[in-house]
Amino acid sequence: MKILEKITLIIYSYVMLIIAIIACLLVFGWLDAELVGGIVNGALASDVWSKVILGVSVVFILLSIKCIFFDATSKEQIKERQGVLLENESGKLMISKETIENLVNSVAKGFESTEDVTTRVELDKENNVKVYANLVVSSEAVIKDLSAKLQTSIKDKIKKATDLEVNEVNITVKKVADKPQEA
Repeated sequence: MKILEKITLIIYSYVMLIIAIIACLLVFGWLDAELVGGIVNGALASDVWSKVILGVSVVFILLSIKCIFFDATSKEQIKERQGVLLENESGKLMISKETIENLVNSVAKGFESTEDVTTRVELDKENNVKVYANLVVSSEAVIKDLSAKLQTSIKDKIKKATDLEVNEVNITVKKVADKPQEA
């Protein structure tokens, strides 16, 4: 959010708070309605104050319309959600998060002791990658060795395929699969 939008949102919030407090005081009878009406009529009767009130009202109406109908998500945030945009002298390349997740899945499924894998990838503004892999492993798996090998293999595969740095590979073993029954 831009600084101007933040400032106007803060001012808008304070004005709405003041109006809500005045409305509550009027409802409870702690503030005289004629007093408030006299202040409002006095402000509207004054040429300068009526123009100020009109200007502020128009700005608040426009801000309200913007908030209701237009998404505050910037194009950069949308790109971050979709993937990594790489550029060189020949053009641009978008590597989607799904592509990185598929790379991780293919690496993990390449290990015999991995039965199933689900993956989630997070990207930050500097195109650093964090991988979260949830595994179902076979009962013969040595989990510590498997996770160390997986972390190294996943980092190497993503670096080789996409030239992106992987900050973290976080592995969660969700389940150890039962031994298959022999017939």
